[in-house]
Amino acid sequence: MKNSAIEQLRISDFDYILSDEKIAKYPLEKRDGSKLLFYNDGNISSSVFSSLPEFIPSNSLMIFNNTRVIHARLLFRKDTGAQIEVFCLSPAEPSDYALNFQQRGKCSWHCMIGNAKRWKEGVLQLKIAHEKEVITLSAEKKEIRENDVTVEFSWNDSSVAFSELLEKAGKLPIPPYLNRPAETSDDETYQTVYSRIEGSVAAPTAGLHFTDEVMDALHRKGVKTDEVTLHVGAGTFKPVKSQTICKHEMHTEFISVPRQTIADLYENTNPLIVVGTTSMRTVESLYYMGRKLQFNPDPQPHELIVSQWEPYEEENERIPPKQALKNILNYLDRQQANRLISSTQIIIVPGYKFHFVDGLVTNFHQPQSTLLLLIAAFVGNDWRNIYEYALTHDFRFLSYGDSSLLFSPNFNLKKG
Repeated sequence: MKNSAIEQLRISDFDYILSDEKIAKYPLEKRDGSKLLFYNDGNISSSVFSSLPEFIPSNSLMIFNNTRVIHARLLFRKDTGAQIEVFCLSPAEPSDYALNFQQRGKCSWHCMIGNAKRWKEGVLQLKIAHEKEVITLSAEKKEIRENDVTVEFSWNDSSVAFSELLEKAGKLPIPPYLNRPAETSDDETYQTVYSRIEGSVAAPTAGLHFTDEVMDALHRKGVKTDEVTLHVGAGTFKPVKSQTICKHEMHTEFISVPRQTIADLYENTNPLIVVGTTSMRTVESLYYMGRKLQFNPDPQPHELIVSQWEPYEEENERIPPKQALKNILNYLDRQQANRLISSTQIIIVPGYKFHFVDGLVTNFHQPQSTLLLLIAAFVGNDWRNIYEYALTHDFRFLSYGDSSLLFSPNFNLKKG
């Protein structure tokens, strides 16, 4: 990272007082009954989420993250009575999500271990009732790297896929700041209505407000919608512990973008609105992947991964955003692929140059978090006015809280 202004960003400058009563512990009974904060050209107002289509220009393109949260928390109990939590973060072998979920008999995952001191060695076992039998799921540590433990799972019925065992025995990983265990209702309310691709360990919460009725209203207005996939990692809850943001390490997340979505982005001349910070990180990462292809048209897959500080390296040559998308389309055509599959570690902080996005639908985020830094990067210092308005107008915060529609200060809604 070469940009000295970025290096000097202090996380303490992105703080506000969030009292516990402002945090929504449960969702509203009706998703689109949540409040909606509207920000454009420095002006702030409030509405209800069911009215979102009224604020979206009729010719817009909207991008949604279709990831689905998995039952990633497995609770084992040792013979001594000690409970060990194995939190599945991302697949290790096979490393492909879909292939791993389909494994029968054995697979491995990168995991976080709860109560790790009580599991120094040996194999953990969990009995799982499945249809008319009881399956034994075993877990064995294979490799340890700081907080990343590779765990091999094996089970005694090769007719059952790993995804089935997770669904039966795993717990939904709702955010730790809810300070409550997952409940049966969370299985529905902590998923978006358009979630399809399993792999996240946290929901893309901006999408939790959408209903079929809101989606239908958008389509009737002529709004075009596309999907991307970013599997949200547990790092989304990772606090920034360093005083300056340059010492914080972002998590790497899997992304998959259909060729059609990239083609629609390339052809789009209308307002682009992304739903959630996950969609924002995915779409903006496309620029840097396309820039890599400008100078290396046929890279190895790992060479396309966007590193954390890549956007801020001043020596990197800039290319037009449309050219970046064209480079990706050409690359996919050469590969005869219908989607771009890669990973991103991108961090978006004040000083970031946005390439595609005009508007953002998002919830209200924790103080001193990388998500709040992204909001500050997008709307500038007005983030303080936005959050002060939300705090003083009884908005509900964090995952199950209310929502906002924010337009970039560079975007003229009247012309858009």
